[in-house]
Amino acid sequence: MNAIENITIGHTERLRKPVGYTMLANLVNIVPFCLSIEAINVIFRAFDGSGMPLDTQRLWTIFILLVVYVFVMALAERASYRANFRGAYEMSAAGRVSLAEHLRKLSLGFLSRRDPGDLSSMLITDFTMAETGISHHLPQLMGALVMPVLAFLGLLWIDWRMAVAMFIALPLAVGILLGSTYLQYKLSGKQIAAKINAGNRLEEYLQGIRVMKAYNLLGDKFVRLKNAFAELRRACIRQEALLGPFILLSVTLIRAGLTLMILCGTYLLIGGDLSLLTFVMFLVVGSRVFDPLTSALTNFAEFRYFSIAGGRILALMNEPEMQGSKEAPESGDITFYHVSFGYQKKQVLHDVSVTLRKNTLTALVGPSGSGKSTMLKLCARFYDPQQGQVLFNGVDMKTLEPESLMSHISMVFQDVYLFQDTIRNNIRFGKTDATDEEIEAAARKACCHDFIMRLPKGYDTQVGEGGCTLSGGEKQRISIARAILKEAPVVLLDEATASLDPENEVDVQKAINTLIAGRTVIVIAHRLKTIKNADKIIVLEEGHVAEQGTHQELLDQKGLYHRLWSIQEKTMGWKL
Repeated sequence: MNAIENITIGHTERLRKPVGYTMLANLVNIVPFCLSIEAINVIFRAFDGSGMPLDTQRLWTIFILLVVYVFVMALAERASYRANFRGAYEMSAAGRVSLAEHLRKLSLGFLSRRDPGDLSSMLITDFTMAETGISHHLPQLMGALVMPVLAFLGLLWIDWRMAVAMFIALPLAVGILLGSTYLQYKLSGKQIAAKINAGNRLEEYLQGIRVMKAYNLLGDKFVRLKNAFAELRRACIRQEALLGPFILLSVTLIRAGLTLMILCGTYLLIGGDLSLLTFVMFLVVGSRVFDPLTSALTNFAEFRYFSIAGGRILALMNEPEMQGSKEAPESGDITFYHVSFGYQKKQVLHDVSVTLRKNTLTALVGPSGSGKSTMLKLCARFYDPQQGQVLFNGVDMKTLEPESLMSHISMVFQDVYLFQDTIRNNIRFGKTDATDEEIEAAARKACCHDFIMRLPKGYDTQVGEGGCTLSGGEKQRISIARAILKEAPVVLLDEATASLDPENEVDVQKAINTLIAGRTVIVIAHRLKTIKNADKIIVLEEGHVAEQGTHQELLDQKGLYHRLWSIQEKTMGWKL
């Protein structure tokens, strides 16, 4: 049952149609056996020496029924095919969308602990395995059990000795396969892990090709990729070599049932305890009844393999989403109350208590690794603190509904990501129902309308993955246009001008000034001149609040901020 639950991603009720139609198709497949037995019976009665004439009318009736069977079988198989494959692919498509939506609602802390290649493999490869298991192996396995069971029950009424001889090895064959379940799970789990690792290393190899070219690292010197492929090869060989004997032994035992039945029938026939008609009937049924079951058991190990993929998806779907049910306030102070936070074993913030006032500009500054970006992520509730509280207008963010909270927050990242779509649609992410006029107005405020109009198709120009066809400044301004269009009362800026050239920086700074007007703004800045006029500057050092105040107040304190300001003033005059 666990395997079925896994492979259906927790929705076993979806199997009713495909399994039902497959079992119906298998039931219809019994009809020709019954008709063949009846035809043999008619012929034997005509030639058994009793003087009864050949009942040709009955034979013609059997022939007509076989013709009708062909049409009924075609309809049953068509219904089974449609139910199996359409159901499997619809379930998989819906499952991929559902899992992607679930991932969006998980904490970034969980996602950062998972390898992106692992999640990609789950969305593509694991669902493909589940598709195959649902559309092929599971209905085949369930349906294949019907014919032997019905055949055994029917043959018991004819001759229980022959029926037992035919099926006596079946429980042993099934038991051997079930007994190897632990080994199957272990080997299949290792093979899936090896596949994921190989995929991750390949992704790393492709993304790192620039570095490899720069340092003349040839492909055969990339040991991690080479080792990953070698381990995948060993895992595949181990699985085939160790599971193969169990499958072959099970199939052999099933096939041995026909041999035992012939031996038993021959013995009974010689002793006069069995009629020739009954013997021929068992031969006809025995030659066909095991075919679907043999095929299903051959694929049983593969079915187990697919169920592991389904289990991985189910485990991820059961990961708890970020909680919260209260409607978020539209705006308000953001207060850190004795907040401590770390990534895995590394503690980043230590007992931070500070208030970021509503409708003011608050700047976060400090050396690299001091916790600035972490504070900004906590403000956006990308994470929840491990200790303490982050309050939004006096309400603990953990109690707020995440979607409601994010509807009131805009964030501009240092590393802007644009989707592989048109510029118009990338800006429209800020407001999905925005008109073209609203999009253009936001672009003008973000100082990017002019360069967009110079592109081949203007706002309908496709940008490459991640925005690779645009410069850093152009991407930054488009992301600001997106934030302007959203019109959120809280704006978070993460080093928005850190890596820009002077010309782009001027345009981006103009766009930022438009974005932050009349809003609650929290900004991270390394260039201290850009935040001289901030209402409040918070200086972080090693996860603690070292100082806070206005620019002039901090200079007068002669502390860390004064030292950072002095260093930047000196570097302004440096020349190469």
